[in-house]
Amino acid sequence: MSGALQYRVAVVTGGAQGLGAAISERLAREGCDVVLSDVQATGAATAERVARETGRRALFFKADITREADVAALFDFAVKEFGKVDIAVANAAILIAEPIETADAEKWRAVMNVNLFGYFLTCKHAARVMKPRRSGVIIQINSKSGKKGSARNSAYAASKFGGIGLTQSVALELAEFGIRVNALCPGNLLDSPLWTDPEKGLFVQYFRAGKVPGAKSVEDVRRFYIEQVPMRRGCAYDDVCNALVFLASDAASYMTGQAINITGGQEMR
Repeated sequence: MSGALQYRVAVVTGGAQGLGAAISERLAREGCDVVLSDVQATGAATAERVARETGRRALFFKADITREADVAALFDFAVKEFGKVDIAVANAAILIAEPIETADAEKWRAVMNVNLFGYFLTCKHAARVMKPRRSGVIIQINSKSGKKGSARNSAYAASKFGGIGLTQSVALELAEFGIRVNALCPGNLLDSPLWTDPEKGLFVQYFRAGKVPGAKSVEDVRRFYIEQVPMRRGCAYDDVCNALVFLASDAASYMTGQAINITGGQEMR
């Protein structure tokens, strides 16, 4: 690791598992102390592992990012423990794929509530603690679905399109305070539990929803998605973390309001 973020303090939402856990660990390896937050109490074990393996302080704070009191308390906790917040990573998100004509309205609303409203609350309270210091970085983990619509996945795509608009708007508002706001738009994390879980993974969800025409099996769905990528592989956690470390570092000090693709050439806009 480069140590590019030495002595900085990061807050990561959705940090208990998957990409959020990988981001928390990478930030710690780059020199950050980390507060990882999640609605799942298993985040405590993740924080203990990150601290043990990196030698940095890593703390867990249980919070539901759709509840403003929780998000406010999360950032207050980080400031109380570390004195500041330099980096806020809005990673928490959910995805429920359904055809539009049979989509459950409350599930649709829940996706928007977590992915967009939760990101708004993260921005609000990150800005609250960053503005007095006139510095900071907010990074949303968005998606290629924030750049291009996704059939039978309208709630997720709508939430991610909204996230890019929110990123640009907050970046404009906070630029004068030295706070940069950017988004990362990964491609499909095809080897992650998000996709591979045999009960709730996206391969299973997409197969059941008929998202891939003609697919006869989950393996057909996987093959379809790999074939969409010019580089012929899914996005990996390291691909996202490498870009995130760059955006959080001083090397990206003149970048704000951007939504950067990490898609192996699948999305180029």
